[in-house]
Amino acid sequence: MPKRVLQGVVVSDKQDKTVVVKVERRFTHPVMKKTVRKTKNYHAHDENNTAKVGDTVFIEETKPLSKLKTWVLVDQAKA
Repeated sequence: MPKRVLQGVVVSDKQDKTVVVKVERRFTHPVMKKTVRKTKNYHAHDENNTAKVGDTVFIEETKPLSKLKTWVLVDQAKA
């Protein structure tokens, strides 16, 4: 089974080797037929502390690294 890769924006880089990434998904509401935006925050492992707040990044799921971290930073999108 392939690993999921998500794109999001870094909202916090205060922790050592960890970034918090906000991922937004859009879908059509089943009854109202209106486009809905939902966001979720993921804690991702950033080995070299390269990502800064506001950067667009890609994260990939991995084995659990800690209580909250099950994602790892893959690369940063060119902004």
